[in-house]
Amino acid sequence: MASERPSASDIMKKYSQKLESQLHMEEKSVGSAGVSGEYEQFLRDMKPKLSTYEKWAQSIGNIVNIKIAEKDRIKLQRYLDEAHVDVTPSQAMTLSLMSMFLVFFGTLLLIVAYVLIGFPSIDAFLASRAFADVALLFFLGVIASLFVFYYTSTLPQRLANTWKLQASSQMVPAILYVVVYMKHTSNLERAIQFASQHLEGPLALDFKKIFYDVEIGKFSTVKQSLENYLLIWRDYAPEFVEAFHLIESSLVEPSEARRIEILERALEVILDGVYEKMLKYSREIRSPLTNLYMLGIILPTLGLAMLPLASTLLQGMIRWPHVFVLFNVIIPFFVFYMVSQVLLKRPGGYGEGSTLELNPDYGTYASKKPWIWGILIALPFFILGALPFILQIDFITNSLGIENDYTFAQLSLGFLGENDKVFDFKTEEGRTTGPFGTLAVLLSMFIPLGLAVMFYFVYSEKTKKLIVARNSTKQLEKEFANSLFQLGNRLGDGMPAELAFGRVAASTQGQKSAEFFSHVSQNIQQGGMSVEGAVFDSRRGAIIYFPSALIATSIRILVESSKKGLKIAAQSLMSISQYVKNIEKINERLRDLLAEIVSDMKSNMTFLAPLLAGIVVGLAAMITAILNKLDTLQIDTGGDVLGATGFAGLFEIFSLPNMIPPYYIQLSIGLYIIEIIFILTGALVTVDSGRDNLREKNELARNLRIGIVLYILTAFAATAVLSVLAGVALGGLGG
Repeated sequence: MASERPSASDIMKKYSQKLESQLHMEEKSVGSAGVSGEYEQFLRDMKPKLSTYEKWAQSIGNIVNIKIAEKDRIKLQRYLDEAHVDVTPSQAMTLSLMSMFLVFFGTLLLIVAYVLIGFPSIDAFLASRAFADVALLFFLGVIASLFVFYYTSTLPQRLANTWKLQASSQMVPAILYVVVYMKHTSNLERAIQFASQHLEGPLALDFKKIFYDVEIGKFSTVKQSLENYLLIWRDYAPEFVEAFHLIESSLVEPSEARRIEILERALEVILDGVYEKMLKYSREIRSPLTNLYMLGIILPTLGLAMLPLASTLLQGMIRWPHVFVLFNVIIPFFVFYMVSQVLLKRPGGYGEGSTLELNPDYGTYASKKPWIWGILIALPFFILGALPFILQIDFITNSLGIENDYTFAQLSLGFLGENDKVFDFKTEEGRTTGPFGTLAVLLSMFIPLGLAVMFYFVYSEKTKKLIVARNSTKQLEKEFANSLFQLGNRLGDGMPAELAFGRVAASTQGQKSAEFFSHVSQNIQQGGMSVEGAVFDSRRGAIIYFPSALIATSIRILVESSKKGLKIAAQSLMSISQYVKNIEKINERLRDLLAEIVSDMKSNMTFLAPLLAGIVVGLAAMITAILNKLDTLQIDTGGDVLGATGFAGLFEIFSLPNMIPPYYIQLSIGLYIIEIIFILTGALVTVDSGRDNLREKNELARNLRIGIVLYILTAFAATAVLSVLAGVALGGLGG
């Protein structure tokens, strides 16, 4: 028998191949950092949208190792950790400084190249009008470099705030998951794991990270990992921290009734905390939003009305590129800064969840095709807007057999000025300026109109089906609390969940909730699915047609609690029904608190600002038309008529070629209105419901339609009427 006993070499030979295979599999599952492949995938899921910032910070940030003050380093590291960004404070600060210097020195190189190429000597440059342009370009370069530094240096804070806003929208459901689970199973670890499996977005990943920190040895228990994680929310959402501490205290409560009472108190704490914070926030943002409207909209728009006169008084030192940069770059950045400061103060715990991917029409939302169609639709508008310049190209006009410009008399509109041209380009000392004509101003309105039409078409096409589905789901959610109560009663009577859905569907006929319960019942009876499959199946699940976080939460809790018995499931549904009613009351009160602010923002954005801007365009066109008419009369009469009226001295001060053409003023204002609608719509949606991309795009399409139509109609009417009045009023001077 001893001879049959296998030797050590035989055993090694027998199992060597198996051991090699196992070792090979382990190597595949372990990354370079010594952690599992699953954990690496988890890390990739944690920050899929922040990779661009990480890439730049890790590449440029390693050029120079900048030492930061300890206080600033701790603060910046906290923002980076909260944003889940794998970047050091030194790398982040290096990226900010390098970006600032890159923009600044790029501006200097541009200035040097302009001077060396355009002028034979420094004296020629100093004697030219370009010196003012270079000074302005240098000033703009300094402003741009400072803005780039501010933007990049505060990016970690904004990324952290974005992450918190997305995560905080799931705080109430998170506490609900944990509380309801712990009512029937007093186990914190399993409750958090259950919540992490069924929550959405960042908060679900954060809950998973609590377990991963234990698995990689960073903490020895889930409770320690949870306490470390709650430090992130200590200042931003203290009610979330307090709710979890109450949940933890229920673990050591010997009385079952007292334990349930503490768990219910945890949910009340977060609901009351969210309400109190939003009440305070609604009071605090009134003044900043008023300042934003006055400094970012009213004053800049009124200032534009004086630009035609100011440009001539300064002998052409201010020209249309300066206006364009000021009103379409600098001021929008200023408005963006003020808005970001308001949004950074928004408390967490309240907002919409994201379930877009569940909807069968999500492909339309993610598609790029609407952009192609939008550009094609907007192209004719852009061509019409650029028509005054297109007709100055001799090749085009010669091919079509038309002139570069026409007088009003040639178009049978002599009452506007027999010799006045419709586009009216001016040439003086070899320099062509313009167009100054009224028709050119009217045509320029097609450019902002085309841009607004493009965005309106794209965003309305992307969101129109999804927003209908969301509104339908919201109607269902309003009825869902009562339906849950009925479902809980059926389960409490001992009826299996598979049959209870059909009974509830029959008793709620005529309501929106009946469609959901009927769909679930049909999947169970005809498809042979379980309750979980009937709701969450990727192809036929009812949640696809009713993508609601509230419904998903309720059914998942039903599935989990039913494992403990029908009685436990019935109690869970009764509790959820009551909680849903409480949440709806809180949401309604929050909407009431924010209604005045949201209404003011919307009216300013879609009514007052476009109306005021349109009137300003008309005034600018009228001022230009008056000076243009006087200039024409001076030339035609040799100054005799104007000398008799006392207007001759005007032209020693005002020179029409030095004036900013109203074409460019309108273009700057129109684009500015579109930019303001973009910025304020994002702010309005975030203030009202947190980060919600679907609603933001849908609201943007609607606000663009209202705002740009009002602006175009007002600007068109004001320009046409005031220009005609100016032409008629000054018509007698030539007689």
